[in-house]
Amino acid sequence: MLIQTRSGDTVSATHERLYRTLRTQIMHGELTPGAALTLRGIGKSFGVSMTPAREAVRRLVAEGALTLSSSGRVSTPELSNERLEELASLRGLLEPELASRALPRAHFALIERMQKINAEIGEVVSRGDAVAYIQKNLEFHRALYLRAQAPAMLAMAETVWLQLGPTMRSFYGRLGRTEPPQHHRIILAALRAGDEPSLRLAVRTDVTQSLKFLAT
Repeated sequence: MLIQTRSGDTVSATHERLYRTLRTQIMHGELTPGAALTLRGIGKSFGVSMTPAREAVRRLVAEGALTLSSSGRVSTPELSNERLEELASLRGLLEPELASRALPRAHFALIERMQKINAEIGEVVSRGDAVAYIQKNLEFHRALYLRAQAPAMLAMAETVWLQLGPTMRSFYGRLGRTEPPQHHRIILAALRAGDEPSLRLAVRTDVTQSLKFLAT
């Protein structure tokens, strides 16, 4: 009995690590839209058996991070304009509310940390590093939203980010970024001033503007 429990714990831990790793890769745009995946390929890449690979894929399909065709083909999603507009609307609803809830707890140390992340975004922009840009951009927003103390709402926002990751990677080159998003500076200024209306507007514009452009 003990052997079975330990074995089960090991399989569970392996599955969880694999799921988290794949989830992060997809969210940060390390995979492009329509990229095909196989259980055998995942297992080989991560040195795991088919069981944790299958379970990780099953969870990611349920979250909309991967698609599963009727033929059993697994791939990252290729989003239609209608789907992009829907996800942009979700970001526009969820993230200003998270920012608003975080505002009373946005102390100086948090604002300083977000300013530092924004400077790091400028560095990766200068290198043209799409994956690092997406990672740092999400880190900027997550740092603020964690202060909202609204875990269910943040989990919903992260699911949207997850579904958008590959598309944002392909879109990065078209953005022509030469500096951090301009609305980040407005977000930081609104936090310093304790200005909730300006904060909500800046966050909404920041998280929806590029997606709406992409959908046109």
